[in-house]
Amino acid sequence: MSIAYLRQFKVAGYAVFDFAASFIGVFLLSPFLSGLARRAGWQVPRMNWVYMTLPLGIAAHLASGNITPMTRDFIDPHGHYLVKAVVIGFFILGLRNIRRNNK
Repeated sequence: MSIAYLRQFKVAGYAVFDFAASFIGVFLLSPFLSGLARRAGWQVPRMNWVYMTLPLGIAAHLASGNITPMTRDFIDPHGHYLVKAVVIGFFILGLRNIRRNNK
């Protein structure tokens, strides 16, 4: 079974495998990421990292110049409003409950 085979299954033009791999990967890394944030003086709940998967992914793709279909749809000023709403909604959910540690 190849990556090309796994990526052929799509919903609304987006590969389901990419979403699953991203969300599962961030979920597994979230304890480590929350620990790093704690060392930096921030309290970030683990679930917030999962919510930030799409917004951070789009930002990383824009920064690297790798324009994926979702990145292209997000920066398109003339449509794809549902994609924009979902990404912005996840961004807002990802920022909730983040606190600065009092020292």
